[in-house]
Amino acid sequence: MTTITTRTVAYSADDLTMIGHLALPAGTGLRPAVLIGPEGTGLGDVERRRAEALAELGYVALAFDLHGGRYLEDPEEMLARCLPLLADPDRMRGIGHAALDVLRAESRADPDRIAAVGYGTGGAIALELGRDGVDLRAIGTVNGLTTGRPGEAARIRCPVWAGVGSEDPIMPPAQRDAFAAEMQAAGVDWRLTVYGGALHAFHHPPVDHPTVPGVGHHPRHARRAWRDIVDLLAECLPVTEDPGA
Repeated sequence: MTTITTRTVAYSADDLTMIGHLALPAGTGLRPAVLIGPEGTGLGDVERRRAEALAELGYVALAFDLHGGRYLEDPEEMLARCLPLLADPDRMRGIGHAALDVLRAESRADPDRIAAVGYGTGGAIALELGRDGVDLRAIGTVNGLTTGRPGEAARIRCPVWAGVGSEDPIMPPAQRDAFAAEMQAAGVDWRLTVYGGALHAFHHPPVDHPTVPGVGHHPRHARRAWRDIVDLLAECLPVTEDPGA
């Protein structure tokens, strides 16, 4: 296993002090970088481990925060914060840009080779960065098939991969169709993977706190979705050796 290093990073966004988790690969040279957005509950150990797994593959990875260092286990509290956020593209972009600035400021991160990957609310933020015209190499979203303001998807400058469970009541077929129509009309290089029999947040291991209805872990599809994200990064953001490595 490659030796990696990690540290927490504090930064301001959405009138909060956010606490992100930065994972760095071995070596000293520039590496491609990945922004990782969490589900609506916020940054937890699952996203931290994902950042570390990507660092082991050679990426600089920042798992960003949504709620000022808090993990919202109470579904009502989570929805009370996330639903207004998801209805406000400018707020989502502000959270995404603040995290992106932290990632770009990291000396190991190549500012010209960055991808954004997110789950649920974090995936919606990744898409909004694309709609805002940010120069990304790839966008990946799981359970975050949101649509944006009319015409702004045309500003997406990279391939988009999206994954969703076939039985996800939060991202039902009508939402999938709207997302696909938006991407197609904008001329985006897009793909949509539907995981048969999976619910919302199928990628997330079971939790010991209440969840919103329609959530359920699907171990086999969780592994597949992770491989799909890794494959997206390998295609669009390959890890190449830097002379200073």
